[in-house]
Amino acid sequence: MKVLVVNCGSSSVKYTLFEMDNEKKIAWGIVECIGLLESYYRRQTAVTEEKKKSVKVASHTEAVELIINDLLDKEIGSIANIDEIDVIGHRIVHGGNRFSKSVLVTKEVKKGLKECFSIAPLHTPAHYAGILAVEKMLPGIPSVLVFDTAFHQTIPDYAYMYALPYEYYEKYHIRKYGFHGTSHNYVSQRAAAMIGKPLNELKLITAHLGNGSSITAVEKGKVIDTSMGFTPLQGVVMGSRCGDIDPAIIAYIIKIHPNYRNSEALNTLMNKESGLLGISGISGDMRSTVKAATEGNKKAKLAFEMLCYSIKKYISSYYGILNGIDGLVFTAGIGENSTAVREKICVNMHAMGIEMDTEKNNKPSSKERFVSTADSKVKIMIIPTNEELMIARESRACICMRT
Repeated sequence: MKVLVVNCGSSSVKYTLFEMDNEKKIAWGIVECIGLLESYYRRQTAVTEEKKKSVKVASHTEAVELIINDLLDKEIGSIANIDEIDVIGHRIVHGGNRFSKSVLVTKEVKKGLKECFSIAPLHTPAHYAGILAVEKMLPGIPSVLVFDTAFHQTIPDYAYMYALPYEYYEKYHIRKYGFHGTSHNYVSQRAAAMIGKPLNELKLITAHLGNGSSITAVEKGKVIDTSMGFTPLQGVVMGSRCGDIDPAIIAYIIKIHPNYRNSEALNTLMNKESGLLGISGISGDMRSTVKAATEGNKKAKLAFEMLCYSIKKYISSYYGILNGIDGLVFTAGIGENSTAVREKICVNMHAMGIEMDTEKNNKPSSKERFVSTADSKVKIMIIPTNEELMIARESRACICMRT
């Protein structure tokens, strides 16, 4: 069985073609900067090196057409005809209150997805455009929607509710949804395999740390709580997002600063101008922040310490909620690659049984590995995430249930 995974961002389309008999990637790539003069296409296959070229792509539809035609190309393509693809899996950031699990695409499902536009306006319309483009290019092949919010549907009501008047939940569905669920799900399963115990016997904290970051408490394979909320803005300090703040600050800013008296400007302030970028004044990229901090930049050092402290607080909180943990997992761009962030988070946590082996932590590797000491009660793991494979698995399972 072959599964094509499509991930449409606000200005990009990323894809991976899997052979599910052995769960190996056949071809993968991304079209970026859609609608801009500098748009380009990067592609690679299991038997060819990565190639990059400039392209003129005005829409997500054109990007998907480019990808499908490339996969079918007689000289460089990976499939002879579209019938080789059994199902298409689409990553969807937000399922709102409508979708709690992966679903086959139908007219009713597409209608429900359109109703989610307002809750994730930067992402969901792009996802929808990708679905329509795939239907045009791959007629008759079933599509499955895999939601980043789905893995968090096991969070109990006392953890997902906000203490606003109850009608805001009833009328407007304002509640914690959580994000990066596909990643947290994948690394939880891999952590169980590494520890050598069934997932339903473990307590884990998974830390997906990238430009956007979230921490999740997983008990017996089910999410108990997660740091992101109604939107991906809540939680820890991130690349350009502020994370948790006193909500009264928003009202105060509106009062004192006329430029922020509309929701769009406020959203930009908190989502794109804050976090590492806002504090350091240099960059929202952790590598640049760490470099500047080591060179003596005080604001960069402060930004680094704020981010690590906020993550450490969530880990400590979830440790208490879970009444101890078996494993702590680091994943995603920062989690997998920043030795400094991992070490700063884990220092002085031996009272919780979290003891890092700094030599193992500092050793460069792109593989799954333990970085805890031999005596550490908690296994500290670095697990490269694989959201695309998880989407492919979900899509396969969904299509197999139909048959």
